[in-house]
Amino acid sequence: MTKKSYIISILFLSLWGALLGQETKDIGTETVTVVKPYSPTVSDAFKIKSAPSLNDSIVLQKKPINYNIFSVPVASTFTPAKGKASRVKKTPPPTLYNSSASIGLGNYNNALVDLYTSREFNRGEDLLDFSLSHHSSRGAIDSTPLDADFYDTQFEASYAKKDRDMDWGASVALQHQLYNWYGIENGAFDEATISGIDERQNYFNAEAKAHLNLEDSFFKKGNILVRRFWDATDSGENRVVLTPTIELPITEELVTINTKLDYVNGSFENASLNSTVNTAGINYGQFQVGVNPSLLVLRDDLTLNLGANFVYGLDTENSDSNFYIYPAVTASYRLLEESVIAYGGIEGELRQNSYHDFVDENPFVSPTLDIQPTDQQYEGYLGLKGQLLSNVGYNIKGSYTAENRRPLFLLNPQNLFRDDEKGYFYGNSFQVFYDDIKTLGIFGELNIDINRNFTLGVNAEFYDYDTETDNPAWNLPSVKGSLFMDYQINKQWYFGANLFYVGERDDLVAQALENAQPSDFPATIVTLDSFFDANAHVGYRFNEQLSIFVKASNIANNDYQRWANFRVQGFQALAGVSYKFDF
Repeated sequence: MTKKSYIISILFLSLWGALLGQETKDIGTETVTVVKPYSPTVSDAFKIKSAPSLNDSIVLQKKPINYNIFSVPVASTFTPAKGKASRVKKTPPPTLYNSSASIGLGNYNNALVDLYTSREFNRGEDLLDFSLSHHSSRGAIDSTPLDADFYDTQFEASYAKKDRDMDWGASVALQHQLYNWYGIENGAFDEATISGIDERQNYFNAEAKAHLNLEDSFFKKGNILVRRFWDATDSGENRVVLTPTIELPITEELVTINTKLDYVNGSFENASLNSTVNTAGINYGQFQVGVNPSLLVLRDDLTLNLGANFVYGLDTENSDSNFYIYPAVTASYRLLEESVIAYGGIEGELRQNSYHDFVDENPFVSPTLDIQPTDQQYEGYLGLKGQLLSNVGYNIKGSYTAENRRPLFLLNPQNLFRDDEKGYFYGNSFQVFYDDIKTLGIFGELNIDINRNFTLGVNAEFYDYDTETDNPAWNLPSVKGSLFMDYQINKQWYFGANLFYVGERDDLVAQALENAQPSDFPATIVTLDSFFDANAHVGYRFNEQLSIFVKASNIANNDYQRWANFRVQGFQALAGVSYKFDF
């Protein structure tokens, strides 16, 4: 070790001298003589031997021992128990029943009946459903001398089949509705005139539908609708709608081609109430063929749908046809994951109108309508949607729409020159008035899921209308809003409410004159007050099968007009029972 230290010291001093010597021009030379190289060795360490020798005289000598093993077989009856993994206790799933029935009765002689049953075959691949519903009221309204009864009965049967690569189904439906043209105020006519008015209207509907969906095929789906709609005044309408869809993958993108064939035709036995004579009825027929190709582009957070809508429209009664081209572009982009999603688009369509659809929106129309399609040139919109919190969602949208021949419901003029079989010419029914309208709209919506058992939602809409005729946008409100909530109080009790607000609307009260144009009829614009309506329901479940419920409508008991001269029933309450069972 001394020699090793000596050599290391010499090397260190040599390097140090070399560093210091860089400042001189001549560092000189030195000679180092090594006497003997260092050869380290490892000496043996002292170890305790594992078997030391003992010289003690008292150590006993070990005696040799011989072992003999005697084996005797022994029968064993022990059986080890198999171990089992501990399982987490699961809440049993609710029992599903294939049928249900509900019945309810209330004031104004309100009645509600709902029946439903569903049957599965072939391990759920085939499904057969039947449903029957009825809602009626036979209560009088104090503001009018005419009956305000109504009822609506529907029956539907459907069949669906699901295969591995295909599912299809078909359904048939029947419907009967009764409404009265009761929109006459007390004191407007004498008792003799009132007693001679037949204000009852009946609507009948029969339709069949079918659908087909395919997997792994360029033909993706198709739907067909065949409908016959008629009423108690010998008015009738037929409609056939066919909508096949084709999808073609091109490289990484997807091209979808939606096609549509839509035909509607019908007739009214009576002439428009703008005419004082009822000499000829009204016939109409509209046929449309539309093709809507679109390209779907998906890029990370961007979804873009580029397309156009090509439509050929034919007025079969007047032999007049037109070709329309509409934009069909939509896009959405995730700005902040699920928190902020921007979306927008510009779309247009040739919208087919029908007697059936007008009755659905306003059952008090007269059977003297002019049926034309609506040319929606475009609807452009921009919006933001997403989630403010994990349980709070929102949607804000602004839009601008340009439409030609938009249908507006306008009060028919009082036409006492007519003697039609039904009493709808006393200013107590509505016509369809077409106007070109540009609409600026703002929509906002907020949905809150406070927990699994409590949801709350509110929305509001604001509109500004610009009409080509400079008339008000008849019966269109500038403000609408609604609030809804559902609360599962506990396992047995549940509660729900729906509140909605409709702003002021304008209508026209006119008097028909002989040998005069409708624009020359004496008329007065009336403004219908805004109204607020509140509805609620509460129920109690005795078990999985039996429950009772109570529904309340127009809780504030407001005597508002939904349409001009058509006031609604006051506070309504209906109580009933529901039962689920296997049939």
